[in-house]
Amino acid sequence: MVLNRTNNGTVMLGIGDYGAAKESGQVVKTLALGSCVALLMLDPHTHIVGMAHVALPESSISPDRAKDKPGHFADTAVPALLKAMADLGGNPNGKGYIVKLVGGARVMDPNSTFSIGKRNVLALKKALWKYGLGPRAEDVGGSISRTVEVDVDMGRVVITSAKREQWEI
Repeated sequence: MVLNRTNNGTVMLGIGDYGAAKESGQVVKTLALGSCVALLMLDPHTHIVGMAHVALPESSISPDRAKDKPGHFADTAVPALLKAMADLGGNPNGKGYIVKLVGGARVMDPNSTFSIGKRNVLALKKALWKYGLGPRAEDVGGSISRTVEVDVDMGRVVITSAKREQWEI
């Protein structure tokens, strides 16, 4: 788990990072989601929020990298994020969590030759289903890069992009 905290209480996540927070005033944020997908989990009972910045669908292409950075792959990000949230007092199997997905665009693949974004979204849904979880909301696909943040206090998920004004899911 990577927790790069800034002075204002923001937990910044890079590609393949994941983290959780529960202190009032904290925000978990990741930048520039192109084909990558942010997996967000919110526990409405404990007010724990978590996020993983998922870059690729399957860890089988690089098992060593998956050990070092499980948030990099959809199939390893889900259990890693569930554990991070459980370490802060959340339910270890995610029961009652609100799940949201953001990203998965065709930013550098306009002809959908590789469809990494779409494959990331589908792989995350498959991994979530193993725990009986599924996204309650999503903002995926399209051709815009997104930045996303979730705050501990309200559980608000705010998305920004250079190509449009901020919005929430």
